[in-house]
Formats: sequence, C-alpha cells, structure tokens
Amino acid sequence: MNGLGIIAAALSIASGASTPVGVWQNPKHTIAVQTALCGSSLCGTIVAAAPKAVADARDSGVKQLLGMSLLRDYRKDGSDSWHGIVFVPDMGRTFDSRLTILSPNQVRISGCILRGLLCKSQTWTRV
Repeated sequence: MNGLGIIAAALSIASGASTPVGVWQNPKHTIAVQTALCGSSLCGTIVAAAPKAVADARDSGVKQLLGMSLLRDYRKDGSDSWHGIVFVPDMGRTFDSRLTILSPNQVRISGCILRGLLCKSQTWTRV
C-alpha cells in the first residue's frame, strides 16, 4: 500500500466508517481486546480476561495475558477486510488471520493454517 493508501485507510478508521477500532469481546466473553492503529497497521491488545482464559493461557506457556498483543500487523486489503497475524493464547501459537467487519458492532476474526486451507473463525462483538 502506498502512502496515500495508508492515509486513506487511517482516515476511514478515524471517521468511524466501517471501523475495526474499539474494544471487542470474543463469543465466550472470556477475552476483551482493544484495537487501534499501530503505525500503518491495526493491532489489538488484551485488556480484560476471565480467570479461565488466564489459566488456559498459562497452561500453554503464556505468563501474562493482560496487555498481550493478540492481533498483530493487520493491513487493510478490502473495504471491510484486514489481513494479519492472530495469537491464540490457549494454544500459545500464531496464525495467519483475516478480520472482516460484519456490522458496526460485529467482526469476524479467522485464523488459518496450510495457506488458508484450514481455518477457524469467531464473531466478536463490540463492547
């Protein structure tokens, strides 16, 4: 993406039009993630976690869940679509990922392996 494309993406986020920026909660309500612009990309940090999520992450070797970067280096690749890396704390692994805005209050986050042949997705809700 060239400089103008980055600026246009940033303005789209700042204006609130189809923006993934905000606080999002997973379907089980065990993790909340604050998304924001991080330079020219989108990132997301864990801001709340239920005790079970903390324990599951600890079992996979994650010592500190709060403040951890869950969504990393997401770049806009469509009008309501972003591509980046997702960290799955209870597995202790990262995966290629896509974030798609479904509505102003819902996004779908998917993680894939084998060049996208096997994917799992969740719909997250704005808090």
